Amino acid sequence: MVYHNLKALIKGIRACKTVADERALIQQESAAIRASFREEDVYARHNNIAKLLYIHMLGSPAHFGQIECLKLVASPRFTDKRLGYLGIMLLLDENQEVLTLVTNSLKNDMNHSNMYVVGLGLCTFANIASEEMSRDLANEIGKLLGSSNTYIRKKAALCALRVIKKVPDLADHFISKAKNLLTDRNHGVLLTAITLTTEMCQIDENCLNEFRNAVPLLVRNLKALVTTGYSPEHDVSGITDPFLQVKVLRLLRLLGKGDARASETMNDILAQVATNTDSTKNVGNSILYETVLTILEIEADSGLRVMAINILGKFLGNRDNNIRYVALNTLNKVVGMDTNAVQRHRNIILDCLRDGDISIRRRALELSYALINEQNVRILIRELLAFLEVADDEFKLGMTTQISLAAERFAPNKRWHIDTVLRVLKLAGNFVREEILSAFIRLVAHTPELQAYTSSKLYTALQDDISQESLTLAALWVIGEYGDVLFDGSVVDEDQPKQITDKDLLDLLLTTLDSPYANSLTRQFLMASITKLASRPTTSLPQQQRIAEVLAKYTTSPELELQQRAVEFASLFTLGDLRSGVLERMPPPELKATVMGVVSENKPVGSTQSGKDADLLGDEMTPPTPVVNGQATHNNHDLLAEIFGSSPAAPSPTHGRTPSVSPQPQKSSVQDILGLFDSSPSPASPAPAPSPATSAFATFSPQPQSQAPPRPSPQQQHPPAPRLTSYTAYDKQELKITLTPQTSAARPGVVNIMARFQVSGSNAATGLNFQAAVPKSQQLQMLPMSNSDVQPGATETQQMRVMGPPGSNIRLRLRISYTLAGQAVQDQIDFSGFPPGLTGSG
Repeated sequence: MVYHNLKALIKGIRACKTVADERALIQQESAAIRASFREEDVYARHNNIAKLLYIHMLGSPAHFGQIECLKLVASPRFTDKRLGYLGIMLLLDENQEVLTLVTNSLKNDMNHSNMYVVGLGLCTFANIASEEMSRDLANEIGKLLGSSNTYIRKKAALCALRVIKKVPDLADHFISKAKNLLTDRNHGVLLTAITLTTEMCQIDENCLNEFRNAVPLLVRNLKALVTTGYSPEHDVSGITDPFLQVKVLRLLRLLGKGDARASETMNDILAQVATNTDSTKNVGNSILYETVLTILEIEADSGLRVMAINILGKFLGNRDNNIRYVALNTLNKVVGMDTNAVQRHRNIILDCLRDGDISIRRRALELSYALINEQNVRILIRELLAFLEVADDEFKLGMTTQISLAAERFAPNKRWHIDTVLRVLKLAGNFVREEILSAFIRLVAHTPELQAYTSSKLYTALQDDISQESLTLAALWVIGEYGDVLFDGSVVDEDQPKQITDKDLLDLLLTTLDSPYANSLTRQFLMASITKLASRPTTSLPQQQRIAEVLAKYTTSPELELQQRAVEFASLFTLGDLRSGVLERMPPPELKATVMGVVSENKPVGSTQSGKDADLLGDEMTPPTPVVNGQATHNNHDLLAEIFGSSPAAPSPTHGRTPSVSPQPQKSSVQDILGLFDSSPSPASPAPAPSPATSAFATFSPQPQSQAPPRPSPQQQHPPAPRLTSYTAYDKQELKITLTPQTSAARPGVVNIMARFQVSGSNAATGLNFQAAVPKSQQLQMLPMSNSDVQPGATETQQMRVMGPPGSNIRLRLRISYTLAGQAVQDQIDFSGFPPGLTGSG
């Protein structure tokens, strides 16, 4: 059955009872439309295109109607043109070759005497214009920007916006026209003109300087909007044209940034907007938010900045979660700018920690960390510890790290510092990074006057709870090292002194051995701890025999690590007096700050590899060998050797470590590589693996170390010191990627690049996939990324090498994908920020 018009087709499709019936009907109707197109029926073409567009909206193929849409556009009738242009916008995009046929029709219609036909052409151009079409019709757009018709000027301004996005070089072509449009009294034209001007200022520094002279004009426009009375044509909830006000504020923000003179011109109007805008409605809040952002971005005076931060403080008391989230997010960005002003809102920020919305709690937590200083450290840490007690597990790892770092940095005294870390270990001992535990042990070792106090506190804490792993590890370490002092004094339990014996102490330690919370690491710590206690003169002979029995029991353990330690520790009992010398207290390890750069792995201590109890015998705690992308990266020097071609020294074996056996990661596909340049391999044959001799592109996908770049000849094994200038390649969505090129005069045409990955917020970027491609004249080789999960404060790296003709410029196309706070992020950029001639001269 053939449907003669769109209404009948819609009725027929809706009457279908099953999807199969609907699909069959659409196929039948599509065949009928094809047949009608072949007959060149002029009168039926309009109905057929209308039906075809409906079929396209349902998701069925409709590309065969593209040429017929062009024929409709050529019709003199307005209704045909309107439907034809609608079909072109739906069925074509800027990559279609048919698009070149549309350019002439658009040019003709832009010069039409009917303004609505001109509007159709402009609307189509703004939706589908390619780079080539933008160059061809830029002059026509420029002429229409000067039209006396506001309807045409408004649409032409949006077309000019499309042109400069496709061809940034043409921005200069529209500067004078855009300046004229900024004086327009029509709100629609002014809105599109400001949008065009904002885009031009963002892409071209010269345009920014040109439009700074327009600041007084923009200030007058904004003042007119703020002070004007009721205007029914533009009123939204009692505010005159809030959309235009927001656009003006955003443009002022761009023009005032880094320019004191322009900022001074807009100070008064910004203060007026901030004080006169009604904040009881969402429309007013949107204007206030843009005003705050503008004040904080420009060179505003301090009083105005305080006013802006106070507005954000008021937002925190709003019942709308979205407004509170925006306020917290903005305060996080400006807290470093004026900390004292933000400190005034500390109480309401802490109240947000108890909010039901997890995203608000997360942002309030980040802001609380930034507010900690010497004056308020006791108050804020107390509040954070109270929140840690009830916090979700996903917060605890970051909280234990931040609280411990703040205590280390701002602690009023060492007693308070130790008490704070002990409280952290009690509340969230299963969520403590190894670096934090290591820093705590260093602190105790360097504070002899508090070693008895700390041992006492850990003894009572271990009596109350053995389920917190880091607490257990800290207790085993400290008691093993300084447990003998417990017998000299007494254990303070709930402020009551209590004498203990060596049997009490050993009984408590041995309860951790067979507890349901014990794992290999705690058992290793325990064996070292009791071995040290056995060598102390305060331990009686019966207890020494108990310790020997425990060690003997584990000499046949099926777990190799435990068995090895048990055998080695048991053999110490045969050394007589020499044993005391071997097991004496270790000297205090080097005291160093636990900076966030060191905290590089988002793992609690219990997930590290075994062998940590070697620290009890005198070694300082060191992080385990990280496993990166399924491979153990045993030595950073090995990685550098693969990149720079030098021969690393043979690594010394690490005590108590077992090599990691890991699966080989999958190779990246040619489809992924070619996809970066919108190409695809031939489906007829399987895609070959890229090689330096045949592949034009490479990718930053993880690959086995066996695929590392080949070593250069011995004459090339000593490159000079690299140039350490870093270039920012990507800084969006809380992820920053910098590239540091390193060259060697001995190898022109070869550039080694170190990529560094950092996150700016408190959320980790997980599952980071970093790919790249280079032009056909260049080749790319790379090593695996150090870690595909980038934690806050950590810096992950990846080494790569670009080889090309000497003197050529390096250009990279980068594709980045990762997950941030549960949201998938994908982006693609072109990077050509390296200085020219980096590859040297031939």
